Amino acid sequence: MALNPFFLQGSTNEQFLVQDLINEQLKIYGIDVYYLPRKIFKSDDIMNEIQSSKFDDSFVIEAYINNYEGYAPDSDIMTKFGLRLKNEISLIISKERYEEFIAPFLEGISAGIRDGIITEYTFADLISRPKEGDLIYFPLGERLFEIKRVEHEKPFYQLGKNYTYELSCELYEYENELIDTTIEEVDSTIEDEGYITTLTLAGIAATATSTASITSGSITDVFLDNDGSGYTSAPTVTFSAPEIGGNTAAAVAITTSVGGVQSILRLEFTNSGGGYLTPPTITFSGGGGTGAAATCSIGSTTEFSVSRITVTGQGSGYSVAPDITISGPAGAGVTATGVANITSDGKIDSINIINSGIGYTIAPTVSFVGGSTVGVGTFLYNETVTGQTSGVTAVVRDFRRDFAVSSIDPPIYLRVSLNTGKFYPGEIIVGSASSARYVVDNYDTESYDNPYDDNEEFEAEADNILDFTESNPFGNY
Repeated sequence: MALNPFFLQGSTNEQFLVQDLINEQLKIYGIDVYYLPRKIFKSDDIMNEIQSSKFDDSFVIEAYINNYEGYAPDSDIMTKFGLRLKNEISLIISKERYEEFIAPFLEGISAGIRDGIITEYTFADLISRPKEGDLIYFPLGERLFEIKRVEHEKPFYQLGKNYTYELSCELYEYENELIDTTIEEVDSTIEDEGYITTLTLAGIAATATSTASITSGSITDVFLDNDGSGYTSAPTVTFSAPEIGGNTAAAVAITTSVGGVQSILRLEFTNSGGGYLTPPTITFSGGGGTGAAATCSIGSTTEFSVSRITVTGQGSGYSVAPDITISGPAGAGVTATGVANITSDGKIDSINIINSGIGYTIAPTVSFVGGSTVGVGTFLYNETVTGQTSGVTAVVRDFRRDFAVSSIDPPIYLRVSLNTGKFYPGEIIVGSASSARYVVDNYDTESYDNPYDDNEEFEAEADNILDFTESNPFGNY
């Protein structure tokens, strides 16, 4: 039998009245919360798993707290990793208020909201109602909640229409999403959360300076007859004294590892000596290895070579050792070569001689090529930076100069997250929005919350868990 035609069963005016009454009660008994829609950067094409997303918009809307006696019971769980909080909250918001004051703004940012990822709903459905995965900032507890379920048919079609959304929310677990909501309480907290890499950047740069000394009867070149083996540290290198004068040569051994065997790569002079009439004897001692042997050649008493290079100005801003250029002799001869050593704070510590050259009549000039770069600009929060050599990208969390260390040349730190790889020391990184450019001096790959990191411990424990790649733990038959 058909419905009674003399009753309207929910006219448009009746539906408006119910909606207005609900809106009024929410404004009286509810509280203001912030609705943060989720924008998706990247998802897995196979499982539709969201891999990268951001929250950079916030909308204030009134909501009624359904669980008025506090968070859901039994929400604090003791696990083997410590206490885990799974606080839950149920909020009721007005369907009309959401559709009129939030949904229109989402149409303007439609490109990033689940576009082409969830196929069971049309896009109009997705922006016309709250979505699972969006966030609610709850000011009373200063907490972020993630929407786990949206009940959009409760009460069930009163007078032929729905008037509210019931949001079942759970305490949000941060997973390196980009959050820039303009809500100070949220943004300031998120800056220090997640896996963060700290890059030390080269700051104000100054080119180093040095002077060279020449003398006759110096060692011009060293020939490594046997590189030895088994060295655990660099051995001490000793030269016999010259026949004329007391300018005995001095050098350091540079070791290398090939196939797990530590041996000597080359010798670098700190002083090529002077006054030698015959090639000196070279001996190696210490370092834990054996077998190294070397011979050398010398210049005559009438031919001058570079005996020592003295650093007169250390400079600053060197993230990697610069190349050394030594001017050649005026006439025929061999140009000297050298290598620079830098300190941990980006200054030139010393210059060692590889080949002292021959045929110099005046002391050559020494110049530095590359390495020292002036950093310019200011990186912006949440912008993407790119390594010009590695191609690695990351998102800026913080950029600052530590004036507490130095007011003239303070260290510069850049904290980033969502890295796609590892940056190279010495490469230039550029900000996509600010166009700031700096050289990476070094970086810390540990998370910002270092005292609480247990990544290595978890990995070690994981190795003891069932591993079918090694053997079948249940046996074979």
